[in-house]
Amino acid sequence: MIPIRYSTEVAEAKAEGKPLVALESTIITHGMPYPQNVNTAGEVEQEIRDAGAVPATMAILNGTLHVGLEQDELQELGQANGVAKVSRADMAACIATGGTGATTVAATMIAARLAGIEVFATGGIGGVHRGAETSFDISADLLELAQTPVTVVAAGAKAILDIPKTLEVLETQGVPVIAYGQDAFPAFWSSQSDLAAPLRMDSACDIARAHALRRAMELPGGQLIANPIPTEAEIPAEELTPVIAQSQAEADAEGISGKAVTPFLLQRIFELTEGRSLVANIALVRNNARLAAKIAQELNAIAP
Repeated sequence: MIPIRYSTEVAEAKAEGKPLVALESTIITHGMPYPQNVNTAGEVEQEIRDAGAVPATMAILNGTLHVGLEQDELQELGQANGVAKVSRADMAACIATGGTGATTVAATMIAARLAGIEVFATGGIGGVHRGAETSFDISADLLELAQTPVTVVAAGAKAILDIPKTLEVLETQGVPVIAYGQDAFPAFWSSQSDLAAPLRMDSACDIARAHALRRAMELPGGQLIANPIPTEAEIPAEELTPVIAQSQAEADAEGISGKAVTPFLLQRIFELTEGRSLVANIALVRNNARLAAKIAQELNAIAP
């Protein structure tokens, strides 16, 4: 038996057949300091409620997979130290040993599948790291998208990654990459990039229908919905490119590798943009939550 606990709100939503949207918890434990992390998580959850769906933030607390967090649990997680960052490889081990872990994109997709939730809102997915041709550093998020049937709404892949190679891996794995409302693949903090998105859709209804058809065709895996950050909140790509290059050069000079690379780069970009990257990050997560709620509503209206 998998130890799963549903929050009161999520349990009621499931019983009443309401649309649900999964949320990850690494943004709470590894994304920003307390109390900003808890406040932001609450704002994102409220965006989903206001858009007509019910949020389900995933986390592992003392060996139990939580689908939705009560307010006291959210507060506790937001102040906890030494919380594991859990992905596919260590998710079962964390549960088995009674651990506490925050779910990454891959782990949240697994949790959503176990809970029967088909839509997930996040900030940006992981992908192929720069220099992967020698390091082989590729996020588990990409392979999870290829095998777990959850539609993931993100502002593209994190801009610190090798985006062309990330798109190549997604194509090889047969993952639909759908830009919402534009032809270009968004670049996380920036709404535009010089890369064309493989697919474009302009409505939540079309996205939901595509998800349902993949399910009917018994195709494995999910969909990546690349939702551009609102233009009023973005940092233009031409401004960010030298900042990312400087941060990467500093990481290389200090010999930072593996799981330590992403948090180092994000912190340096935060410092070099004087906090603007975090403001943009919060804006894009909230924007993704709104779109995910619309997709969940449309999917809920489609007969299984």
